[in-house]
Parts: sequence; structure tokens; C-alpha cells
Amino acid sequence: MASLGARLIRTLLSSSSRIPWTAKPRFPSIEEASAWSAKDIRRVIEQRRSRMEKLARRNPPIQGTVCEGVDAGGVRAEWVARPEAGQDRAVLYFHGGGYYAGSAATHRGLASHISSEADARLLLIDYRLAPEHPHPAAVEDAARAYRWLLGQGFSPEKIAMAGDSAGGGLTVAAMLALKASGDPLPAAGVCLSPWFDLALTGESLQAKASEDPVLRLSDLPFVAQSYLGTADPRTPTASPLYGDLTGLPPILIQVGTDEILLDDSRRLAERAGRMGVSVQLEIWDGMFHVWQAYCRFVPEARRAIAQIGEFLQSVWSRSG
Repeated sequence: MASLGARLIRTLLSSSSRIPWTAKPRFPSIEEASAWSAKDIRRVIEQRRSRMEKLARRNPPIQGTVCEGVDAGGVRAEWVARPEAGQDRAVLYFHGGGYYAGSAATHRGLASHISSEADARLLLIDYRLAPEHPHPAAVEDAARAYRWLLGQGFSPEKIAMAGDSAGGGLTVAAMLALKASGDPLPAAGVCLSPWFDLALTGESLQAKASEDPVLRLSDLPFVAQSYLGTADPRTPTASPLYGDLTGLPPILIQVGTDEILLDDSRRLAERAGRMGVSVQLEIWDGMFHVWQAYCRFVPEARRAIAQIGEFLQSVWSRSG
């Protein structure tokens, strides 16, 4: 059974429509979108972005964490770490938010916990957001920041990529882009409740719709289209589920049983395994979308992040 803290957070998220500061405005359906004005769509997007910022204020970084802004090869970013964190290891982190929302500011709290457990500096980037900057802008920014880390003297064997939700998909998408361009790949990837399939073909989208307190299936077609622009939804750097995963480094995937994106994780793990990739798939009973972000209140979140730290340190230790 889920912990009391997890059940309380679930209740809060499930009742968000009745709590002003957590209200989640509705996106139009694909059919409705043509009838909505650009001003109306912009208003909903801005309200969603503002909502994420307000929620983030309730999840501050660990005390003693230093957040330092930096230009990562033309990409706005922040170093997030305690002063005593290992200096030769880095986690390149991609925030969630459906590719249209989120920022370094919304994810400092989660990032600080991952940095602490991994004993590594964490580079949290502000990749360009849709619909202003559709695919492949986010992938380009992710690759640019990674190359900047290499230029700062970090070896690929001491860099990991990680992200939640859309950022989890971006983690694997960025690896595919780097592989295609002949860049050295990072040592590992970590994906939290990832979105791997913008074509929206997973059975859990329907099967888990009544159990997921965070994501609404009705929102996803519009969100996906806003990011895709003119790209095919099965483009591997948008939907890694359809990519050639051969040669990718070890990947840890954490997903909850109560997520509409559950099958995205299951299917990518299965596909990656068939292609020879070392994949560790953790399916957490009773957990919801990106529960790891609530580590101040949810014991399962703290345990999940501890396992992320163990995974990364194990990968790095094998590289010498």
C-alpha cells in the first residue's frame, strides 16, 4: 500500500480543480483547436506555466544547495549542487512540462535531491519550449548543453543524462541525436515517468485514465501536436520508442502503476532490451506521475531518488 504521504499528495492532485492555486486549465481538443483564437491558446499555456511555477515554490532545494546560473553553449542553465558534491561527475537534467512548460526554477528542488544522492553536480537546462520553439529545438538544446559539458572537461564516462516526463523522453531522444551525429555518448540515462510515444498508442492511456491524478488523456493530443509542429509523431528524436536504440548506454526507468504513460516505459524497456541495451525498469506500486518530485512528503519518492543515486554511482564506478 502507498504511504500516507503518497495518499495525501494524490488527494491534493486529484482535487486540484477545486483549489485555486493548483487549478489546471483545459487545453482544446485537436478538433477544437482550429476554433480557438491564438490569444486563447496563449492564455491557457501561460496559465499552465504559471501553475508549475507556483507549485515549485512548495518544493525548494535542499538546504545548503547552491544554484548558479550559467550559459551552457548558448543554452540558459543552472548548476545545482552542494559545495561538497563530486566535481568530476555531472548529471545533465531535462525538466518535464510537456515540452511547453517548466524551467530550471520549477525543478530545483527535485534536482537538488538527485544531485545529493548521486554525489554529482547537476546541470539543469532551460531548453526552448513549444509552441514557440517546436521540435527539434529541445533536442538541439540538449545536445548543445552536453557538448558544452564535454568542452568544460567532463569525460563522457562521467556524465549522465536524466529527466522527468517530457524530459525523460528528451533524455533518450538526445542520446539518439548524439549517436546519429557521431558524438560520444554519456555513461547512463535516467528517465522518471517518461513520455516516449507522442503518437499516443499505449494501452495504458485508456486503461489508467481513471487512476492517474496528474495527467489528463484529453490534454495530450494538443500538447503533442504543439511540440511536434510539422514533424511525424513517430520521429525518433520526438518519440524515442520508434528509434534504433542499439548502442545506447545503461538506462534506468522509474514509472508508477497509476500512470497513463506506464506503457511508454514498458514498451521502450522491452525494445531497448531486444537491441542489447542494459535497461533497469522499476514499476512502483501505487505511484503517480513524477512522484519523485514530492520527496519532502512521500517516502517512496525518497527511496526512488536514493536508487537513482545508487544506479549512477554504480555506473560511474565501473568507468574508473
